[in-house]
Amino acid sequence: MKERILKTLYDKKGDYVSGEELAGLLGVSRTAIWKHIKQIKQEGYNIETTKKGYRILDTKEKLLPMEIKGRLDEDSIIGKEILHFDSIDSTNDYAKKIAYEVAEGTIVISEEQHSGRGRMGRGWSSPKGDGIWMSIILKPMIPPTEAAKLTQVAAAAVCKAIRQTTELSALIKWPNDIVVGNKKVCGILTEMAGELNEVNYIIVGIGINVNTDSFPKELSEKATSLFIQKGERIDRNCLAASIIKEFTILYKSYIHEKSFSKTLDVCRAFSALIGKEVYLVKGEERERVTPIDITDDGLLMVRKSNGEVTTIISGEISIRGEGQYI
Repeated sequence: MKERILKTLYDKKGDYVSGEELAGLLGVSRTAIWKHIKQIKQEGYNIETTKKGYRILDTKEKLLPMEIKGRLDEDSIIGKEILHFDSIDSTNDYAKKIAYEVAEGTIVISEEQHSGRGRMGRGWSSPKGDGIWMSIILKPMIPPTEAAKLTQVAAAAVCKAIRQTTELSALIKWPNDIVVGNKKVCGILTEMAGELNEVNYIIVGIGINVNTDSFPKELSEKATSLFIQKGERIDRNCLAASIIKEFTILYKSYIHEKSFSKTLDVCRAFSALIGKEVYLVKGEERERVTPIDITDDGLLMVRKSNGEVTTIISGEISIRGEGQYI
């Protein structure tokens, strides 16, 4: 009932809807409408109540499913179902628990994570109310060997969404980080369950430092937030919706049209690495190289100091700059 009330209010956003009209549309009493409106307000939705009736106002301080869904296309295959939590251990872990039970495109999103993590088991700070911590459940019919490309689909989507929403010059540190001002603002963790030749599900986890105003000393040299870079708070609902819309476009192109080119175009155009000298780090070994391109299969092509050109597979090796994060 609450979702039906919210949908009605969003459909008439900006206009008042009387309690009598809502009761008639939904087939319940005005008292029932009042009780549900009270509960909806307690969940964080900004609903104005006057003698004219009810109307919903923009809410920027909390991630709210209907605020996000209201900005998506009606036929969007991603985000039809958004499960919101005030607090959770890990959106990726919860998504894996429910992956077999929910439809493709279901999103798990939380105000905070207690056990957020990045690649290679590294911890990821996920403070309450400051970021976007969300996981997308996917069930594509692709070989398991192709799953890693969805990391780059997500990176391209996040990069475009940040640029459009904030006008910040976000770049992609191949394959799974987004950086602004040479510091990390977003990490992407893709996890898969499947058989030898079949994908059961893929979870794409996205963690973004949106409105964080400071970081511990040990993180401040390599991490930043959109708020720190922009100098003003960012509407998280708007940004989350933009990411979902961009992800949907690129995901459809890759999975349904069998084309990875749209994703590659973004990854190449906004690469933080191509043309720069960086270090490949594997264990204690460091090798200076210059990334020169991303191949059609999504591999990083680099030129070594001796002129040899080779490709790097995601997950095999780490990339570090000298005197900066990337």
